[in-house]
Formats: sequence, structure tokens, C-alpha cells
Amino acid sequence: MKIICVGRNYIDHINELNNEKPQEPVIFMKPDTSVLNSGFPFVIPDFSNDIHHEVEVVVKISKVGKYISPKFASKYYNQISLGIDFTARDLQAKLKAKGLPWEIAKGFDGATVLGTFVDKNQFDDLRNISFQLAKNGTIVQEGNTQDMLWQIDELIAYVSQFFTLKVGDVIFTGTPAGVAKVNSDDELDGFLEDQKLFSIKVL
Repeated sequence: MKIICVGRNYIDHINELNNEKPQEPVIFMKPDTSVLNSGFPFVIPDFSNDIHHEVEVVVKISKVGKYISPKFASKYYNQISLGIDFTARDLQAKLKAKGLPWEIAKGFDGATVLGTFVDKNQFDDLRNISFQLAKNGTIVQEGNTQDMLWQIDELIAYVSQFFTLKVGDVIFTGTPAGVAKVNSDDELDGFLEDQKLFSIKVL
């Protein structure tokens, strides 16, 4: 399974981190060992003092594809979910400042939360889905897919130019504003429309 992630796909998140608006999708990868086992808590690693939550809509690829046209991209996934791309922000900042790759700030063990996947056909319009992350019962991140710079089908088409997509691969489609530090004893709940798709305890 490949975990393909899209950075800087919401303008408000770009602005909150003072990043430059990209001219094409920003793509990075996470290893499958970064997936947090279902039912397990997220344990803050000892190499970071600033782990941030980044909630994102996630798409699961349902058939093999390469050089996929945007108009056919919808045929390559049947399910979507919500996930968290945990980020060691302090480590990432140090690496970015040196112009170095920052995969270790995103791909460490447990850094990828995958919620329950649901049938995409239950949504009237995938380009207008709201989602939220609650921390200890308070909404801290909320977004809508209509605010994506690149929509899901565009992302699938773009990524497939470089990587053959296989069954079971997942694509994290970017996070809205509101990313922030997590602390021990935090409870994180993810909602896609009115459905809770994950609940994570932080240790």
C-alpha cells in the first residue's frame, strides 16, 4: 500500500504556515509502517516536542491505473474516509530550513491515522463535503472539499502520471487551516459530514 499525500491544497492552511501557493500539487509519500493500528492510541514520539494534527479527506484506490484522465478518475475509487497526517512540526521546520527532505517528520511510526472508509455514493457531491476534527470535544479544524485547490479527480490524474496506482493505495488530499499541537490525554474525533470515522486517544 502506498500512502500518497498532498500538501498545500487549501489556501487558508497555506497562509497559516506562511507557505507559497504552489502552481501544481505538492506530493509526498509516507511508508505503510506509519499507519496507526486500529484501536491503538497515538503515542507522542520522544524526538519531537511539537506534534501537530492535520485532518484530511482520504481516498482509497480500487483498481490499477496509470496516466489516468481526470474525466475517468472517478472510476478508480469507491470509498473515501477521513484521516490524520500527524506532523513533527519542529523537526519539519529544521529540515525545511536546510532545504532537506522532511519525510521523517511525516512518516514516523503511528503518524498516519485512517478512519473507517465509507461508500462515496452516499454523498451527493464529492466537491462539496464538509469535515471536522474535534479535540477534547471542541472543533479545532473544519473544512470543505469545495475549497481544495485541486479536486480529488484532478489529484488522482496528476499522481498517476508519476506513480502507478494500485488497489488499496490511499491518497490524503490536504488539510484546511487549524493545525495545532497535540498533548498527552487529548481525544481526537474526526467527522465527515455527520459521520464519526475515527476516535484517537493521545498518550
